[in-house]
Amino acid sequence: MSALTITIHDAATGPVLEISGALDYHHAPELRERVTALPLRPGQRLVLDLSGMDFCDSSGITALIAARHHAHAARADIALAAVPANTLRILRIVGLDRVFTLHPDSDAATRK
Repeated sequence: MSALTITIHDAATGPVLEISGALDYHHAPELRERVTALPLRPGQRLVLDLSGMDFCDSSGITALIAARHHAHAARADIALAAVPANTLRILRIVGLDRVFTLHPDSDAATRK
């Protein structure tokens, strides 16, 4: 498995986290820590760009759900961008495709 890399940049709508590598049992806590450290404001949109993610296990899915809880606690929105096909399949099976707003890429996710 590849290491997890998280790059954060700001868009007009709020923070964008570009996630690359494996979002697994060993690396999911890092995403949780990075997300909970973000100072989100009401009305912002947190975007998780998953275009570089090459693996996601149940711990990774749990970290995505934790990010959603963090965003909603701040009265902010959350969107997933460029979800890899294998992860999208899992999201659809468990019904999370109806919980998360999904976009084809981060540009689409950051449009107002």
